[in-house]
Amino acid sequence: MTMLRVFLADDHPILRNGLRSLLEAQPDMQVVGEASDGASAVEGVRQLQPHVAVIDVSMPRLSGTQATEQLRRESPGVKVLALSAHEDKGYVQQMLAAGAAGYVVKRTAAEELVRAVRLVASGEPYLDPIIASSLVADLSQPPGAAGPAVAVELSERESAVLRLIARGLPVKQIASELAVGARTVETYRARAMEKLAFKTRADIVRYAVRQGWLGES
Repeated sequence: MTMLRVFLADDHPILRNGLRSLLEAQPDMQVVGEASDGASAVEGVRQLQPHVAVIDVSMPRLSGTQATEQLRRESPGVKVLALSAHEDKGYVQQMLAAGAAGYVVKRTAAEELVRAVRLVASGEPYLDPIIASSLVADLSQPPGAAGPAVAVELSERESAVLRLIARGLPVKQIASELAVGARTVETYRARAMEKLAFKTRADIVRYAVRQGWLGES
C-alpha cells in the first residue's frame, strides 16, 4: 500500500494534534512533519517533500497565502490543501490564486478532511461543501472582472492552459503536461487573458470556478 505523506502547518498545537490523530488513524496516511508558522512550513515541506501539505490560512511569519506561493515555486510537486476558519470567499480566492489545490473549513466533518487530502493527493481540486455552493453562486454572477459580456471562444490549448493555471500548476509543469515549451504556454496564457480581458491570476481562478473546472478530475 502506498502511504500518503502529509505535512501539517497550523499555529495551534491542539488542532495539529487532533489533525495528526485523525490522519494517522487512516491506514494509508502518514504525517511526516509539522510546523507552527508559515516560514517553518515552507522549509519543512522543502526538506520532506510530502504528497500533501495542509496549510492554515492565518499563521505567523508567513501567511498561508505567502507560504503557498513559495511552495508553488519551490516544491511544485507538493499539493497544498488550505485549512481555515474563514469561510469568506475572499480567503478562498486568495488561496486558490496562490496555488492551493483545495480549501477546507476547520468546522467541516472529519471524514470530509480525510476525503480532501485523498482528492488533492490524486491531483483533483477540492472545495469544501460548506463554501462551494455560495462561492459558485457568487462567481456565477457577471461581475466586471469576470470577463467580457459577450461570449468568448477559447482554443482547446488556451482552455487547457487556463485550467492548469487555475489548479496552481507552475508554467514549467504545464509545459511538461501539454508537451510544449514554456514560452508556448505563456503565449496561450496571454492570448486567453487578452480574449477574456483578464488582468490577474485571480481572474483566471474565478473564471475556472464559473466554468466548473475546479470540480473536475
